[in-house]
Order: sequence, then structure tokens, then C-alpha cells
Amino acid sequence: MQRTRGKAEVGFKTDDGSTRLASLFQSGSAKIRIPKIYEGAPQAVLINTSGGVTGGDQLAYSAHCSEGTHAIVTSQTAERAYRASFETGRIDTCLSAENNSTIEWLPQETILFDGSALKRTLTADLTGDARLVALETVVIGRRAMGERVNHLHYQDRWRIKRDGKLTFADDIRLSGNPAQILSGPAAGEGAHCFASFIDCRPDAPLFLEAARKALQPALGLQGVQGAASAWKDVLTTRLISIDSQQLKKALTIFLETFRNCAVPRVWTC
Repeated sequence: MQRTRGKAEVGFKTDDGSTRLASLFQSGSAKIRIPKIYEGAPQAVLINTSGGVTGGDQLAYSAHCSEGTHAIVTSQTAERAYRASFETGRIDTCLSAENNSTIEWLPQETILFDGSALKRTLTADLTGDARLVALETVVIGRRAMGERVNHLHYQDRWRIKRDGKLTFADDIRLSGNPAQILSGPAAGEGAHCFASFIDCRPDAPLFLEAARKALQPALGLQGVQGAASAWKDVLTTRLISIDSQQLKKALTIFLETFRNCAVPRVWTC
């Protein structure tokens, strides 16, 4: 059976004090568009033209920020993992940032459908005082559409290094009936939508109170829970919800308040 293959790479450099596109490569179903931005950091928008991921599909994304740059990488729409008849779909993302640069990985949510099988990895290599802001959001089935997910296989692996030394590692694995797996009080208490956010920079713990303050209005939304913590050069926030729309609203409030700038335009258009 025919399977999707896609690879997309983008790089940024400084030019007269501004961040500019340095390189762009795309093949297969993975595409990149660079919309015209008049304010703020430039954005690279990832597009999977196959419309989703199923068993055996492979997508690879890469983004690099040279010294002194600031760029945002996002996605045109939600990624979708569909029923897999065999094998496991893969999405591998590699990010890198040089000294005095900031790279933001802010894709829209990933929706897992019944019978899906998806393995995803996020690796980042930071140099010096480079900053990484990253978010991944997962929605298990679309409740508003009456969808129920009885079985899936999902793996998500994060590895972040600074100057070659591991500074953050995180793994999520769901295999089986997600409703049963996430039913416990320590595993979501019935929530079927969750998000992981990380801000990796040398002075990250100094911004913990700001993160918790930015969370407060987000946690006021119905069905949304979350918390923030920090250690060494890592600040991380987790949010869960029983409603995907409420979770996205919460994330928008948190991101815009904490980052002091708007979320990518594709989030709302």
C-alpha cells in the first residue's frame, strides 16, 4: 500500500538586525510556507498535504535558528492520526538554536482517532543561552462529533540538550483503551485532551511566578486544569481538559500572556 513520505527543513539567519529566511527544503507531502509578518518574529507554517497520518507514514521536520535570531514554527491546521491497518506512523521533529537566539515550536493540536498508531519524537539542540519554547497538544477523539476512541497506540518522546548535555527528557505512552488509561486521578481523571509546554532558557526558574500568574485566567475556563513547575533551566506547564475548544482557549490565553505576544495567526484563521 502507498504510504506518505515527507521532509521539510527551514533555517533562519540575521540580516541588518532582523531575522530572515536562510534555507528552505521540502519534499513529498511535507511543505513549508512563510507568511508575510509585519510585526514580531517570522513564522514558518508546516503543511502535511496528505491530510493526516496513518500506519507506515513518515514525516520529518527540521528548523534551525542561527545566532541572534528569533523564529516561530507552527502548523497550518491540526494534525490527524487516522486508523492504522498495520505499522505505526512517525513524526520526527529536530530543532536547533545557536547562542542568543530563540526558537518557538507552536504547532496546533494532534487529533488521535480510533485505531490510530502514532510515534512522535521531538529533539532539540541548544547552544549557549539559546531559548526554546515548545508546545504539543493532543486531543483523543472529537467528542463534539460524537466520536469515541476505544483503542489507540501513541508514543511521544522529548529530548532537549544544551551544549551537548541532556537537560530535559519526557515520554508519554498510551496503548489500549485511552478512557481506561486516563481515568485515574493521577492520569487525567477522565480528561481526553492534554498539552505539554516547555520554556528552556538559563534563567527559566525566575519566570515561574509569571507562568503561574498567566495560568490563572486559563484555569478559570470550565473543565481546564493545569500547573507549572521549574528547575535549573527548564520551566514546564501541563494542562488537561474534557473539552478541546476550552483547552485551546486556555492555551491561547496562557501563551499570549506569558509570551507577551499573539499566538500564530493560523491558530485563529
